[in-house]
Amino acid sequence: MKKYLSNYINDIDNLIKKKNITNKDINEHLIKIKFFQHERLIHLLVTLFYAFLFLVTLVIGTYIWTFIIVSLILMCFLIPYILYYFFMENNVQYLYKQYDQMLEINNKRNK
Repeated sequence: MKKYLSNYINDIDNLIKKKNITNKDINEHLIKIKFFQHERLIHLLVTLFYAFLFLVTLVIGTYIWTFIIVSLILMCFLIPYILYYFFMENNVQYLYKQYDQMLEINNKRNK
């Protein structure tokens, strides 16, 4: 998904540079934004779930030392999920900026 989103952002950036944006392009962009927002939400929920499990196993690990191993394993999953979530968050916000630019270009063209 990272590669797909990065490629899509580059494609839209190139379209913005050409300044030839139609209403169809804007509507398709809105649909893609919704897909990426959904992906971001799912990964936020998964990240929060892993963080919760990590904290629970860490607390239990203070009483039963073998749970420290489980919490370390969960932390190995949690860190990439956090990094991926921030990637999604930052790029979805960039898609909003692209949308604003597309609207501005389209409005100027239609005047």
